[in-house]
Amino acid sequence: MPQDEESTNVGPIQIYGDDILGASCANPYECQQLAEQLRETGDWLESVAGVDSVAVQFDATATGLDAARLRLVEQLRSLSVMAGSESPLIEIPVCYGGDFGPDFKAVLEALGLSADELTALHTAGEYRVEMLGFTPGFAYIGGLPDELNVPRIANPRQHVAAGSVGIAGGRSGLYALPGPGGWSLIGRTPLRLFDASAAQPFLLRAGMRVRFKAIDAATYRDMEHL
Repeated sequence: MPQDEESTNVGPIQIYGDDILGASCANPYECQQLAEQLRETGDWLESVAGVDSVAVQFDATATGLDAARLRLVEQLRSLSVMAGSESPLIEIPVCYGGDFGPDFKAVLEALGLSADELTALHTAGEYRVEMLGFTPGFAYIGGLPDELNVPRIANPRQHVAAGSVGIAGGRSGLYALPGPGGWSLIGRTPLRLFDASAAQPFLLRAGMRVRFKAIDAATYRDMEHL
């Protein structure tokens, strides 16, 4: 079990192993910022953000546990995070249902909603990218309305197309790359979520604010070639 250590303005330092320390964060956006800043210090082998915590790994052959803990305490006390409201907002066009959302009808039946109701609910609010993970660039987007809460599908797919938008467990999930997945797929965006030639290859980053916008198939095809 983790051991609580000295507190910082982030949270108590916890020991997760001989070479891993961590601290809790207020929200996923704060965790991502702190992990990035800790990474930039060059003092840690790894700096990893979770939904509610940040963890660092150090070289236990060169640095003792107490020294590493004190270094992390000092750094967390000096680092600052940007308020979530200051993060960028991006609009993501989505074509719902049909070939773009193979689970759309099943979700409608499970939730007792019409197609228009589901689309209206999914596009009504502002969301936030909590973290990237699972596969490269896969975005966990929090803030899904309770009315759209469905479990993961019973039989995960071996292949999900890039740009697919899924829902499960109170979140939307956005697939930046093709790959396996077990979320209920309700639509797809024509936006290029991954560009290997770009300075920032993935369009979405943790902390970004997101709004979904419904588009039809013709608009999807037009945007797909931009």
